[in-house]
This record gives sequence, structure tokens and C-alpha cells, in this order.
Amino acid sequence: MSKTLTLILAVGMLIGTVAAAGAAEPIPSHPKDLVYPKLDYKVPPADELRVVLSNGTVVFVAEDRMLPTFDLNIMVRTGGAFDPPGQAGLAALAGDQLRDGGTQNLTPEELDEEIDFLAASISTRIGDTSGSAGLSCLAKDIDAGLALLVDVLRYPRFDEERLRKAKERRLQNIKRRNDRSSAIEGLEWGFLLDGADHFSNRYPSSESINAITRDDMLAFHRKYFHPGNMIVTVAGDFDRQDMIAKLETIFGSWPVGERNNAKFPKPDHQPQAGVYAVNKQDVNQGRVSIGHKTIMRGSPDEFALRVMNGILGGTGFQSRLAKKVRSDEGLAYSVGSSFGQGVYYAGDFRCYFQSKSNACAYAVGLVLDEIDRLRSEKPSAEDVQSTISYFVESFPQAFPTKMALLGTYARDEYSGREPGYWQSYIEKLRQVTAEDVHRVAKKYLHPDQLVILAVGDADAILAGGHDKAPGLKLEKFGQVTVLPLRDPDTLKR
Repeated sequence: MSKTLTLILAVGMLIGTVAAAGAAEPIPSHPKDLVYPKLDYKVPPADELRVVLSNGTVVFVAEDRMLPTFDLNIMVRTGGAFDPPGQAGLAALAGDQLRDGGTQNLTPEELDEEIDFLAASISTRIGDTSGSAGLSCLAKDIDAGLALLVDVLRYPRFDEERLRKAKERRLQNIKRRNDRSSAIEGLEWGFLLDGADHFSNRYPSSESINAITRDDMLAFHRKYFHPGNMIVTVAGDFDRQDMIAKLETIFGSWPVGERNNAKFPKPDHQPQAGVYAVNKQDVNQGRVSIGHKTIMRGSPDEFALRVMNGILGGTGFQSRLAKKVRSDEGLAYSVGSSFGQGVYYAGDFRCYFQSKSNACAYAVGLVLDEIDRLRSEKPSAEDVQSTISYFVESFPQAFPTKMALLGTYARDEYSGREPGYWQSYIEKLRQVTAEDVHRVAKKYLHPDQLVILAVGDADAILAGGHDKAPGLKLEKFGQVTVLPLRDPDTLKR
């Protein structure tokens, strides 16, 4: 038999086998008819990964032999919330300059060269409620990489020339605060919901940046950067016990300072319901946020609220807001909602979209209709189940790597989340019913408390004029306050 004939017969047999398999299990006519095995994804408990070093430093360690790499991250109990009066921006600047400003032993340029030579990455930053430092390198360079990271964190140089350049960049960024409507929206939303006096809305000015000195950063570093304020996560190609011993040596020789147990204060502000239009005339679309304050983390209704928000706008294209505002009406490319359950103070409920100026009022009406619908009608069992399935099926994506899992546990340790939370996460989601969703919608969504913020050409937005509702204007939804742009430096009007 020729090779050609043999090949033809083999292909024919393969096609016949595939056809037979297809006959046994016909392909569904629509993707929604696909049937998948039940997800059985389990997250390893935190205590299997958690170690407390002899000096009290908490470490989460996991071997990950997939690649010959090493990753370490440190959470630090600090933040911009602790900036001294008149020095807003100190923490953020110090966080950047820990890495960029060199060490006592290495100039900034020498440090850059050492890191580049290892093909490594070292980063440091400080946000509002925490600081962080990270190292990524090849497994063969663990010792050299750790030595550089410890040098950065223990003995920062805060080079004056690098500091000068960093200040210049910040001063330029301050001048550009009003360039993007998205940035304006974020600023105004924070002021409206939490007030100008809350630390989360304490932004640096040219005066506060210029007031920061190298000595200020050294003092800030001494106060917060020590093992007593650190939670460490480590993953990579190493032996677990060897790594724990290595960390004992590194952190054991580092004096443990006083732990920062300061609390992050709650806003002392009561948002005022109404419509607020911030006038930025050089754009042809309006950015709109609609919402109010919510609750703290730990509510017994947490999972019902998660499903409720998923149905409303938190599940992408399958959510009601996306279907109505984007798919049916074509008013916005990006539309959705979030229901934050705050860690240190109450979170925000927020619906958002961006649309043409004359369509903003019409789109606001559609969003409010969907909020009212959730409060007045029990959702279908199918809506609830598909939303739960969305969260259950996407749950493993929250932990794509060992380092991502350790980072989650480090944040939980930092913020005091109850143990076992992730082990019961899927089960608690699956227990949510349509009755639960309807109940929490009526309890936690407050149409009479809604703050409606529109950023864009205020005259065009307030005029309305959409084809489907030419007479509809934002004033229908509350008293309108037109706000001029803030001064980009002082953020005063």
C-alpha cells in the first residue's frame, strides 16, 4: 500500500472517530447551552503559609518551582494619612525616593547599575493607608537581590539631586490636575462624599511639596520603616525552610521599632444629595457618577450586596446597566457600578458612565430606573444564579499566582480580616437568594441620598436635549449646583 493511500485512510478514520464522538455528544446550538463540571477550587488556608519570625514579623512563604524566579513584597504600616500638617505628599515622596534616592553605600546611579546587572526589579511606594516594597529577581540571585533591598529599606540616602527632580515632576503634575476630566471626577467625588478635611482628600500643593526636606524624609523613614511595621510575602524557586532561615537572619539583625497602631479616621462629613455639575468646557462628553455612602466590611449582608451590585452593574456586559445604557441605548461605552464595603470607614455606592453631553440626563434617568427596579422588584432566580456563577467562575482569577495569594493574605493580616474568609467565600455566595437581593436593595440603596456628579461642559450637559427625551434635564433629579474648576494647585475654588 502506498504512503499516500495509507495517509488518506488514516485521515478518514480520524474524521470518522470525530464524527462518532460528535454524534454521541452533539455540540450545543448556543453557548448558553454549554454544560461545565462544577467548579471545585479551594484556596489553601492562610495558616498553612504563615510564619512568625522570632522578632514578631509575620511572613507568608510559598514555594513556586514553575520558573527559576524569586519575588518578595513587604507591606508597611504607614501611609499618607500620617503626613504632618503642611507637608501633604511627604509619605508619597519618601516612598518613591527610598528606591530612587540611592543608599548610604550606593549613589542612585550605582544602585541603578547594581539592579540592572542582576536583571532585577526593586520598587517602593507609599499610598494613603499603607506602604510597600518589592523585589523580583532570578532565583540564583536571591542573596544579592535581598542584600540590595535591605540596603534600600534600612539605609536610604535620599539623594538631594534626585529629590529635586522628583519635586519638579510633582509640581508639574499639580499644574496638570485639570487636564483630564477623569482626574477631576475622582477629586470631586471624594470631596462630595468624604469632605475636604478627610485625609483621603488631602492633596499636595506646590507649597507643601516645596516645604519637604531630606531631613523630613529621614525622620519619616525612621519612624515607620522597621520590621515591627512589616508584613512580608515571599514566593519562588527555593526551599521553604531555607528561606525562612534566611529571613530570620535578615530581619533578626534589624532592630524592631514601635509598631504603628494608629487608626485611620472616618470622614466627619455628611454628603448632601443633589446634582453637581463641574464645568470643563473643552470636552464634548460628560463623565457622570451617581451614588452615596455605604457600610463597613463585615456585614452579614456582604454577599447579598455583592450579588445585588453584580446584577445592577458589577458583572460587565451581563449587568443590567450595561445592557440598558450601552447595548440597548448605545449611550456609553463604559458603564457599571460598585458597592464598596469599607475597611477603615464606610465605602461608596457608585454608578458611573461617560456619554455625550446632551445624553447625560437621559442616561441618568435610565440608571435611576434600574436602581428603583432593584428596590421594587425581586430579581429572577435566573438573574441571581447567573450573577453568582459569574463570581464563582471568576474567583480563581483572584489568585493567578502564588504571590497573588500571599498578597491577599498579607492585606488581610494588615487590615484584620477574619480567618477563613476565602475558604467559605464560594459557599456563602451560593447561599444568596432572590429574596436576599431584593431585601438588601431596599435596605442599602437610598434614592433620596444620591449625589449626582457630572463633569464636562456644564451648559451643554444641563441643557439636555437627547432625541428620545428632548425635554429631560438633570434638574429633574435634584437641586443643581454648578461648580467651577478648582485651582489646580490649592484645589480651592
